[in-house]
Amino acid sequence: MNSSRIASRIAAAAVAVLALTAQAQEATLKKIKDSGAITLGHRESSFGFSYNDGSGKPVGYSIDICMRIVDAIKTELGMPRIDVRYQMVTSQNRIPLVVNGTVDIECGSTTNLIERQKLVAFSPDIFRYNVRMLVKADSGVRGIADLQGKRVVTTTGTTSFRLLREADKGRNLEITPMAGKDHADSFLLVESGRAHAFVLDDILLAGLVATAKNPQDFMITGEPLRTENQALMYRKDEPALKAIVDRVVGGMMQSGEMEKLYQQWFMAPIPPKGVNINYPLNAETRDAFAHPSSKGI
Repeated sequence: MNSSRIASRIAAAAVAVLALTAQAQEATLKKIKDSGAITLGHRESSFGFSYNDGSGKPVGYSIDICMRIVDAIKTELGMPRIDVRYQMVTSQNRIPLVVNGTVDIECGSTTNLIERQKLVAFSPDIFRYNVRMLVKADSGVRGIADLQGKRVVTTTGTTSFRLLREADKGRNLEITPMAGKDHADSFLLVESGRAHAFVLDDILLAGLVATAKNPQDFMITGEPLRTENQALMYRKDEPALKAIVDRVVGGMMQSGEMEKLYQQWFMAPIPPKGVNINYPLNAETRDAFAHPSSKGI
């Protein structure tokens, strides 16, 4: 075989590889185009961000942002209508469901972590929060040192217990770990007295307290274990989808729409019972809204 024929075959193979790569990179948008539908992942009890409103419909801050992205995808694909389907996810299964394509965009309350970036892609971060703990107001627990000998619950699939151990810093606390299947289940363990503390994002804890039967019975306390960033999640290596997501989220920050959504979901009565989480916008998130970045806030 002469050199020109070999070169020709190599070139053809390279074109084929590039075509396959491009097809893989655009898998989600192609799926949406072919099916006429998009599947959004949502949480059951991440109040304010992503939860069921009592009628089975997912609502919240993250859901509203995702719907703006759906509108942008319609324009990008030239589709006047896209059927929006919903898939409930948990802290444990959210990443696998995104990776295997069951969920196209996860619109929940997921922390953007470096180790997770090896598996999935993230939008620009949409919120900043501190990881703290929820306890009964009369428990006497006010800080990490008070957890000695106590039962501490975290939701399965979250990083909260690891952060608690890291914050222990040699105290060698004897803590009995417990796991809730979702945030509502973890809260119930504290409410029923089976757990003494629930470690989670403070904004999510605030939502659980606001929707409790007796909110005054609980308090969010303790030193912050870490400040973390929250983002929407979708499959890796999808440059066209990434461009849409980054453009929409960044645009909402620049226009002030993101802050308006925040006021709607965290500073005003929300369904199903018209509760008010009443969680003031922190300085870090406000600064992020003012200075959006495609790399996150």
